[in-house]
Amino acid sequence: MHDACYEILDERFRRLVKTIEPVERIWSGGRWTEGPVHAAAWRSLVWSDIPNDRRMRLDEATGAVGVLEGGLGRYINGSTMDRQGRVVACSQGLRAVLRTEHDGATAVLAERYRGKRFNSPNDVVVRSDGSIWFTDPAYGIESDYEGFQAEPELDGQHVYRLDPATGECAQVADDFVCPNGLAFSLDETRLYIADSGATRYPGAPRHIRVFDVSPDGRLTGGAVFAECTNSVFDGFRLDNRGRIWTSAGDGVHCYDPDGTLIGKVLVPERVSNLCFGGPKLNRLYITATHSLYTVLLAASGAKLV
Repeated sequence: MHDACYEILDERFRRLVKTIEPVERIWSGGRWTEGPVHAAAWRSLVWSDIPNDRRMRLDEATGAVGVLEGGLGRYINGSTMDRQGRVVACSQGLRAVLRTEHDGATAVLAERYRGKRFNSPNDVVVRSDGSIWFTDPAYGIESDYEGFQAEPELDGQHVYRLDPATGECAQVADDFVCPNGLAFSLDETRLYIADSGATRYPGAPRHIRVFDVSPDGRLTGGAVFAECTNSVFDGFRLDNRGRIWTSAGDGVHCYDPDGTLIGKVLVPERVSNLCFGGPKLNRLYITATHSLYTVLLAASGAKLV
């Protein structure tokens, strides 16, 4: 039994995990791992080792791990798939949102707002209408560790929506300290956004907020959905029942849609991000400080359609 890998705070969580399943470390050697994205068509997981400016790839069929790309000055952070099976990623080095085309070419989707460069796009999600939503804290320009040190050109750290038809960016939220991970509810009528301001400012937010999304892409509301009980929230994903699985200091925290923290998958390193993978989307991949971990669940991730 591997009971020490889990903390069951509510009986609803017990049905989502198998205590016989270990949390396995399948790779280590990074400086700050981030941005896991599952490419089902290639049975691959891609993630970033940001300070080393490289992206790694796991072959799910063989378990082999190798360097996908590196030394390009991109310092990739959060990544996701669009509905056409292309990887959309946040580049802290280029201060831009990128897309990898099917032929391997890289397209720059967004790099400025009203003529001014973004700080360092951090995490991204694609809505079913093709719009691309991303957060823009300043982590990548604070020093040369995860990007290139620079002075910010914008008036703060905000959240943006990119219109795929026009290529125009709209600022959709401007009251965050350090906006970070984000994800839509299953019906896309709500958007969850993490604020990790406490990493930089004492007493600043360490929570996830939830917004209502209007048909024309405006956000309203913004009430606090959950407060982090260990360190800060970073990246997170939803499962196919609308539960939020989010990074935290001691592992992955699972929240019911009603806002209750129902349990934790405990990890011995600080977790930065996660995603669901495997043929049934019931394998949770976890990027945590220096390493990549995985655990097989009795729950499955939300599927893009």
